[in-house]
Amino acid sequence: MMAIAAPARTTPTTRLASAPRGRKRNRVLPNIPAGITATIWLLIAIVPIYYVVITSLKNQTNFFSGNALLPPASPTLDNYALVLQNNFLAYFANSLIVTLVSVAFAVAFALMAAFAIVRGSLTSRRLRLSFSVFLLGLAIPLQAVIIPIYLMITRAGLYDSLIALILPSVAFSLPLSIIILVNFLRDIPNELYEAMRVDGASNWKMLTTMVLPLARPALTTVAIYDGLNVWNGFIFPLVLTQSPDKRVLPLALWSFQGEFTSNIPAVLAAVVLSTLPILALYIFGRRQLLAGLTAGFGK
Repeated sequence: MMAIAAPARTTPTTRLASAPRGRKRNRVLPNIPAGITATIWLLIAIVPIYYVVITSLKNQTNFFSGNALLPPASPTLDNYALVLQNNFLAYFANSLIVTLVSVAFAVAFALMAAFAIVRGSLTSRRLRLSFSVFLLGLAIPLQAVIIPIYLMITRAGLYDSLIALILPSVAFSLPLSIIILVNFLRDIPNELYEAMRVDGASNWKMLTTMVLPLARPALTTVAIYDGLNVWNGFIFPLVLTQSPDKRVLPLALWSFQGEFTSNIPAVLAAVVLSTLPILALYIFGRRQLLAGLTAGFGK
């Protein structure tokens, strides 16, 4: 009898060898137009920063005689010393106080309001309408209400004080802060709230032990955004303060521009010093900033 040959076993190697040779792996081609556009945008953004930094290290002679875009042959810190000798630290302290207090109150109020809107809008029509009111606050420009704010501050006896800068800064920070936090808190599963409710947790307990840790990226986003607006605010300090000891940095830079009219490097040195805190805040919180900005909008 003839022996019947057993069928050959198919191994992964033979399967790969028998695969069609015409099939190729998908390769991602580089997006050359996007790369060129990004490079051009980077140059547009970084050249002014580079100009400000190198100019602040020049003296007046090098500034008027040399090339504006070339770094100085002999960098100097005399401009920074001159700025620090003209009460810059006092103005810096005022800006720091106003910014920290305003951001702390704005973030706290916005978190409580967002929690009430998210949890209470399921049963209360008034809370649903309150969210629309905060949306309406985005449509009110600061310039349109500066006169009523001035009248309220003066009648309250708060004119020419740091409190006069803190109160309206908190009020104008609330609308966008609440919107960001509401969109973030809506992503928290309702089962977590119900589980804590079954355990007997109150609303305050849920807010402090569950919502606050989970909302850290959104809180960082709100804090950085509000801090930028308060730190760079100019209209409130200009209208609501008068004394030199109540000046904040944006108003101080304006006064430096008048005092150091011909000393442009000194003015730019003050600009560099005033941007360092915000730059450091962004560097340490950039990841949570991006996470908070994209929270709630991926559905």
